[in-house]
Amino acid sequence: MNDYLRIIGAKEHNLKNINLEIPKNKLIVITGISGSGKSSLAFDTIYAEGQRRYVESLSTYARQFLGVMDKPDVEKIEGLSPSISIDQKTASHNPRSTVGTITEIYDYLRVLFARIGHPHCSRCGTEITRLSVDEIVIKILKEIENELTNDPIKLIKFILLSPVVREKKGEFKDLFENLLKKGFQKVRVDGYFKKISNEINLLKNNRHSIDVVIDELDLNLKDYRAKKEKIKKKLSEISELSLTLSQGLVTLYINEKKEIIFSEKYSCPLCNLSIPELEPRMFSFNSPLGACQRCKGLGVVYKVNPDLVLNKNLSINEGAILPLNKIFYQNTWYTRLLKKALEEEGVDMNRPVKDLPSEMIKIILYGTNKVYRVTGFNRQGERTAIFEKFDGIIAEIERRFLNQDNAIDFDKYIKEELCPLCQGNRLSEISLAITIDKKNIAQITAKTITFLLDYYKNHFFEKISHFERTIAEPIIREILYRLEFLENVGLGYLTLNREAKTLAGGELQRIRLASQIGTGLTGVIYVLDEPSIGLHSRDVDALINTLKRLRDLGNTVIVVEHDRSTILAADYLVELGPLAGEQGGKIVYSGTVEGLKKAQTITSKYIFEKNKIPLYRKPLVKKYGELIIRGASEHNLKKITVRFPLGNLIGVSGVSGSGKSTLIVDTLYPALKYYLQGYYQDKIGQLERLEGYQYINRVYLVDQSPIGRTPRSNPATYVGFFDEIRALFAETIEAKIKGFNKGRFSFNLKGGRCEKCQGSGLLKIEMQFLSDVYVTCDVCQGRRYNQETLSVKFKDKRIDEVLKMTVKEAKGFFVNHYQVLKGLSELDDIGLGYLKLGQPATTLSGGEAQRIKLAAELIKGTNDHTIYILDEPTTGLHLYDIEKLIKVFYRLIGKGNTVIVIEHNEEVLKNCQYLIDLGPEGGDKGGEVVYQGPTEGICKEKKSYTGKYLRKYF
Repeated sequence: MNDYLRIIGAKEHNLKNINLEIPKNKLIVITGISGSGKSSLAFDTIYAEGQRRYVESLSTYARQFLGVMDKPDVEKIEGLSPSISIDQKTASHNPRSTVGTITEIYDYLRVLFARIGHPHCSRCGTEITRLSVDEIVIKILKEIENELTNDPIKLIKFILLSPVVREKKGEFKDLFENLLKKGFQKVRVDGYFKKISNEINLLKNNRHSIDVVIDELDLNLKDYRAKKEKIKKKLSEISELSLTLSQGLVTLYINEKKEIIFSEKYSCPLCNLSIPELEPRMFSFNSPLGACQRCKGLGVVYKVNPDLVLNKNLSINEGAILPLNKIFYQNTWYTRLLKKALEEEGVDMNRPVKDLPSEMIKIILYGTNKVYRVTGFNRQGERTAIFEKFDGIIAEIERRFLNQDNAIDFDKYIKEELCPLCQGNRLSEISLAITIDKKNIAQITAKTITFLLDYYKNHFFEKISHFERTIAEPIIREILYRLEFLENVGLGYLTLNREAKTLAGGELQRIRLASQIGTGLTGVIYVLDEPSIGLHSRDVDALINTLKRLRDLGNTVIVVEHDRSTILAADYLVELGPLAGEQGGKIVYSGTVEGLKKAQTITSKYIFEKNKIPLYRKPLVKKYGELIIRGASEHNLKKITVRFPLGNLIGVSGVSGSGKSTLIVDTLYPALKYYLQGYYQDKIGQLERLEGYQYINRVYLVDQSPIGRTPRSNPATYVGFFDEIRALFAETIEAKIKGFNKGRFSFNLKGGRCEKCQGSGLLKIEMQFLSDVYVTCDVCQGRRYNQETLSVKFKDKRIDEVLKMTVKEAKGFFVNHYQVLKGLSELDDIGLGYLKLGQPATTLSGGEAQRIKLAAELIKGTNDHTIYILDEPTTGLHLYDIEKLIKVFYRLIGKGNTVIVIEHNEEVLKNCQYLIDLGPEGGDKGGEVVYQGPTEGICKEKKSYTGKYLRKYF
């Protein structure tokens, strides 16, 4: 039994009560057309049950942090091990998450720099050495003398502190008791002075800093000079005590305005700059000890984009100041100040902004720094006046944005700029001044994985001493282990400081895959969702070897995949189908690859070329003109010039990291939006100029973002034919008798919907340390509408019954209603016939969302001269579905549009009329145009990896 995983009676989603036996410790590939039930089996049944059983074995306290997954709809699973999911839906939007932090390489680098780093003064660059007690006393005396000399009469308070706790979690009750026993009376906790004798309650999950007050000195210059020797002796005793308590630190706190840390370990002799003992937290941009003080470790600061805040066609009184529209006509102190300042400076508030002199526009944006008298009423209702400086609307918007004033959405007017203090390096000046081999940690993380692998393997140990080598060896071993895996899965072009939110789903999945191999776990079930996504055919073999290595460690690797190479490499295959949705959910084949050759399944026909995708490619169209992007140099692009012949299916290919998305998504798309609309909110990739945009009416990025963020969004509402369905219900005799209009049949509006669940059909029940439970609404029984609305029928079907129909079923039901049928047919033609009309947007995959958007575009009818941009549209698609997608592309082109696809899939690339191949490699070795021209011509280009793989088709 231990050699097999047995699934009995699986009925999750569309699975048809299936029974399956899978060998353990093998590479298992689950395949089948889109919507056939692959994810339902792999993720929602096997992974969910394995994870649920493991988490339920923990204490209730631990479970409230981890969350418990719902029990899948399966009778029994035997031979199940703990499960780990490596999917594509976990890309972090946290700007602090980077490739280095995800893979833990950055954590090892922090330890490396803390243990053998060479600290330098951030001001003068001198290498910092340790301070003796006597040197510390001399420096403290010098600081006291300087302070007293500046103000010789005034009595100044000097407090000597010992920092015993620095940014650590806990309540520290034992610490306070011990300090009290030792005779200490006061502490400074998180910046506030408190008596230890009073009860001090701290939140144990918050980070705290605690300094013990060793002594306080109230001095003026006369007293100091009279008692200098006594003070020096006293300071020596205080310093020794403080250094003992805090393991080498003493803080001088001067008159509530200045504090200086002295360390017996590190101090600059020229600048009097002391730094604390080196520790890994000093190199973390998530810690206050290491983060840049200006940007708080983000590397960027937020500034208002002055090009977006004014509608220059309007006057100020007509609402030209867009961010302040909502408050401009309210009688607030700021609006009165604004109007008063503009009035006194002679700005005509009734004149369109575009007609105002540039000096006046500058006053509106940046102010005058003059003080104006503004009258009004205070909170007591008394008339009063204030004198306020006017520094412009940009400064006011930044203040409101940083204060998170949620009454106004300022995000659209804000742009990110490189932090002027750390220059995007995220860390403090002190942390960046610590080097190994004359490189700081930020310079190391800015290098590619390929570079670092070579550097640490072949050059690093030559640059450090024998003593440092002994310390560094075990750390470098762990770093190299992870770097090698990242290189092996085709990610050598990434830098360690690359933000996680900029990674594609496939890239992030492979990073997590490399991290899992690094853990060395055995006896685990790994479930992966299409790890080949984003990989060029050249790199798939390396990925397969990585999956086999994970298997050889003693794990079961289950992969949901459509890629031909991965399927052929499997130890065991499971195909679900035969079709999608209600017509899927059955096991159509399970066994070896050899057995699949004889099976008459859809996958077998496409994999073994019994039914391969034909060439739909049409001759290159030249009559619509040409779009040319010149001097594109964003990221790794090498000032390239690229031509796009309009009216064609254009493929953009190249190995991972060659610059495809940078060229198309980061440069071409925003540049087109800017040229066509006159503005673009986000950053536009660097380029010299764009030519030929006058031939285009519109550009549309068909990405994989959700079609809606709530369960109420669904294919019927997004594509638009639900309005027609509601109209049909409103036209029935029953509806007219009751006086129902089509708004009555909307589950988003009061009146027709069930008010208990507000039209969602489900009620969310929070279960504290258990996972949240969604139960069917007990009033409407999940039907979304109230009884009155449900009493109306169209062709013997209620509105909720229509929403439960699949697209294919609905086509037959609405066969005589052209407007509805048109939308349904487009969804079916694009391979989404299995979806239910009311299926919540939150349950749709990225590929499904992308195809729904394409269907919505096709329904719009003729829309000549639109450019459609798609980034890997084959994500999640079987070859059966890819064939349908290619036909859709040619339908769009047939209407005079241009389709640009960033793609690795050979079936799509061979059907493109024009190819742009970037490379030749990824990262710094990429960013060049290897080939551009008619598709068949790439086969002659020796430098092109894509050409090598496409030759077999021509």
